[in-house]
Amino acid sequence: MATIHTGTTLVPGKLELLADWLPRQPWYRGDGAEPQLGKAGGFRLDDPAGEVGIEFMVVIDATTDTTYVVPMTYRAAPLEGADAALIGTTEHGVLGTRWVYDAAHDPVAVTQLLEFVAGRVEAQHQSRSDTTDPSVGCSWRGPGEPGADALEILREPADGTGAAAGSVACDWTRSDGTVARGTVAVLRQ
Repeated sequence: MATIHTGTTLVPGKLELLADWLPRQPWYRGDGAEPQLGKAGGFRLDDPAGEVGIEFMVVIDATTDTTYVVPMTYRAAPLEGADAALIGTTEHGVLGTRWVYDAAHDPVAVTQLLEFVAGRVEAQHQSRSDTTDPSVGCSWRGPGEPGADALEILREPADGTGAAAGSVACDWTRSDGTVARGTVAVLRQ
């Protein structure tokens, strides 16, 4: 299980990296103002090799009151061929330089998300080491094994799954303090 290093530094922080990266994404709903991001929820998945940090973060942009799902991976070295998926680099007080990627384009994260949907791994708490998060749910109704070609990370949580063969859902806290639940990834047939 992943170790969460509490009480250390991260410069720039995750929200700072995202404030720069989000406005450059085609699915961003901002109106030109700098995003005012707040962490609202999420979960982690473990890399069985212990090399890649995998986090699905839910953030709210206060400038538009829009909720985004941002899956990220944290690596000790650049991911070959993934320059377009790089969110940025950060200095971790314990681990050193970390390359932060959009996890939708990281094969380790995609594999672990499929393993979660298949029921072979458990979601982990976003900010506590060695702690599963049973509130994160998944379903698979499709025939056979879930496949990467059918996986879609939803950039804004959805209320339902439509005709999806599988899904992943999690909780987050809205800007008014109420708890919401929505689908953050689907698998289509």
